[in-house]
Amino acid sequence: MSKILLVTGGSRGIGAGIARMAGRDGYDVAVNYNKSKAEADAVVADIKRHGQRAIAIQADVSREAEILRLFETVDRELGRLTAFVNNAGIIASVGRLEDFSFADIARSFDVNATGPLFCAREAVRRMAKKFGGAGGAVVNIASAATTLGSANEFIHYAASKAAMDALTYGLSKEMALEGVRVNAVSPGYIETEIHYDGREAKILPNIPMQRAGTTAELAETVMFLLSEKASYVTGSILRVSGGR
Repeated sequence: MSKILLVTGGSRGIGAGIARMAGRDGYDVAVNYNKSKAEADAVVADIKRHGQRAIAIQADVSREAEILRLFETVDRELGRLTAFVNNAGIIASVGRLEDFSFADIARSFDVNATGPLFCAREAVRRMAKKFGGAGGAVVNIASAATTLGSANEFIHYAASKAAMDALTYGLSKEMALEGVRVNAVSPGYIETEIHYDGREAKILPNIPMQRAGTTAELAETVMFLLSEKASYVTGSILRVSGGR
């Protein structure tokens, strides 16, 4: 049976690293993007070089109608999902909580919490045995920010990402007898374009390993959780943070 994976926010950064590694590991991959079409097409091209099928699908995962279209497109063009990486996320703004607008906070929760909940719903509707699925694996991309709090940077982001922890714990229990494993990876400081200028100098002294992580290191962790090597692992949140 083909291994079919959907990665939300798969055109850049962590998502792109996961999508590319999945292609290397024999998955057919749907690469979701919102605005970065050229980057998504480049990821798809890299996956196809490994002999796997790959498609890029535009969808804003903060909107239910677009989430439904995203999953229906995967059904139609690749087949029934066996793996899902719930990755899409944003840092809408940087500062202290007292300075954030309602729109800043609402946008963070729409993209980082509400959207991923709907995406997880659609994924398990395709993988769970009760819906005729063959089982599978979900990996939620959480954040070390949920326990660090991100004071003076983005408390609203940390709070919205905490939803991924709760989703992982709860959904893993609901799916335990449905053949679907649900885990999360909680990244610390990873080298991507999401960070603001000057953040590395501020963060590195607080990381015991004294360096940023790479997207490849994070992707390797995700691929383990998607694989049968993690067959008895569900409801776990694996921190990838250099000790922070």
